[in-house]
Amino acid sequence: MTTLALVMIVKNEERHLSRCLQSVKDIVDEMIIVDTGSTDRTKEIAYSFGAKVFDFVWVNDFSAARNYALEKSSSDWNLVLDADEYIINNCGSIIRNFIEKNDKVIGRIKRIDEFIQDGEKRYAQSYLSRLLPKGVKYVGRIHEQVESKLPRENLDIEVYHDGYVYTDKTDRNLKLLLLELERDPLNDYVLYQVGKQYKLQQQLQQAELYFEKSYHLAPLGSWYRHSLIIDYLYTIIGNKSFEKGLKLIETERDRFADSPDFHFACGLFYMDLIFSNVNKYIHLFPLIEQSFLRCLEIGDTDKYDSVKGTGSFLASYNLGVFHEILGNTDKAISFYQQAANEQYERAIKRLELLR
Repeated sequence: MTTLALVMIVKNEERHLSRCLQSVKDIVDEMIIVDTGSTDRTKEIAYSFGAKVFDFVWVNDFSAARNYALEKSSSDWNLVLDADEYIINNCGSIIRNFIEKNDKVIGRIKRIDEFIQDGEKRYAQSYLSRLLPKGVKYVGRIHEQVESKLPRENLDIEVYHDGYVYTDKTDRNLKLLLLELERDPLNDYVLYQVGKQYKLQQQLQQAELYFEKSYHLAPLGSWYRHSLIIDYLYTIIGNKSFEKGLKLIETERDRFADSPDFHFACGLFYMDLIFSNVNKYIHLFPLIEQSFLRCLEIGDTDKYDSVKGTGSFLASYNLGVFHEILGNTDKAISFYQQAANEQYERAIKRLELLR
């Protein structure tokens, strides 16, 4: 029988580790956990699940630690998870069928990230290469990537991740990314990740500089380019770099015509643009409604990394706000109702006030 290992690197994860291991213990044949210097109960918890635990001296390099952990696995396949992630769907048979039938392909899990935006919980989803045949390794000091030319396949493996809510690792990440950038200053992906850390820290001027550098270097086919464009556009909105934003949207509109996140960001961009100078930009006013309607036409998608609701209740809610401001109460109520039907709390509250 084809064998499967859970492979992890951890440090001081007593808060999350049990939840992760509990979610996979009936799926994997062995658990490999590499500890990079825990001072809490992390190792004790790992041992309680029957894991094989190894120590690794931290050298400011995530791929080095991950590759050490992969070397300790004796299985045919490796499932890579972090301690603040856990499987939430019944996918044991899906994983088994996949690894029994394949050996020259990499499986991609769907990770659902919980985060806080505008004072409320939001959920982003992305597909990540985490189910690896033996021999596949990582590169990159941080935000390490699987180094392989093997094809990727999206699988119905849902993994929930709430680490962004409980911990802020931007200072650590930024330090390692800048070290990586010293070694490889024109690495478009590392430039993007540096921009993301500055964006998370609300250092938007710095973020825009790095996103712009990455944007001009990233090949059109880059797997992360969609996320780069979205992050870049939101940063442009925050910095009020409106002329730059107009050029970006014009350049990328056709390429991301089927992305709800792109059109959602465009709708927000046009709102801020027009209110910045009504006389100059009023001719673009219809594009606000058109952008959010296009989101609803597309719907929520698995094609791109995406925030849940940009193709449904978030777009409906923004259309409700748009029409409420214009005095179109009936239309506003209709859109608010669409969002409320998906249990969006803000829409429910607007309906209570309007009725």
